[in-house]
Amino acid sequence: MTQDIRIKMCGLTQPADVAAAAAAGADYVGFVFFGRSPRNISLRDAAMLSQTTPAAITRVALVVDATDAELDALVQAVPLDMLQLHGTEAPARAAQIRARCGLPVMKAVGIAEAGDLAQIDAYAGAVDQLLIDAKPPKGAARPGGNALAFDWSLIAGRDWALPWMLAGGLTPDNAAEAVQRTGARQLDVSSGIESAPGVKDADLMRAFVRAARG
Repeated sequence: MTQDIRIKMCGLTQPADVAAAAAAGADYVGFVFFGRSPRNISLRDAAMLSQTTPAAITRVALVVDATDAELDALVQAVPLDMLQLHGTEAPARAAQIRARCGLPVMKAVGIAEAGDLAQIDAYAGAVDQLLIDAKPPKGAARPGGNALAFDWSLIAGRDWALPWMLAGGLTPDNAAEAVQRTGARQLDVSSGIESAPGVKDADLMRAFVRAARG
């Protein structure tokens, strides 16, 4: 049994999504602020969803190369527990955002080949967690949420100085294998719990948690 696996359900857009994530046993919920994503929501809607999230669940805002003004507006409008940086933010910028916003920061790092792993250590001291994700294909409109997995053998048995979360193409069908092959103790899922892009499915949420936690 792997009951200690922590799960983040990202890209929630409706009150029913938050309720279903909580009922399924999610530890984190993610709200996306990126215009080209089918999961993008307004500050007003995010504030409403955040206020309905149970206190035990960590509320995460996903941003992509956000400006200081955009970050200020976000943290003023939406009650949050963490920021997820999913753009090209360098360690110095990530540290600056963490200090400016007064929130823990998780940095997404895209992986496609062994050489991509070198950048991970640079974020130690600059952020609080890492999101190890599949690198988007060339020309992709979005930096994440592309339903793509990467070669998990690249990170099998690896350990980093920071807590980390596995993302990229996770579904109820491969969640258990992902945990077994990578040693991940945290999983991030978005498209794998949807019936259509941006449309969350409560049955798939429950199935994902069952699979991930054995």
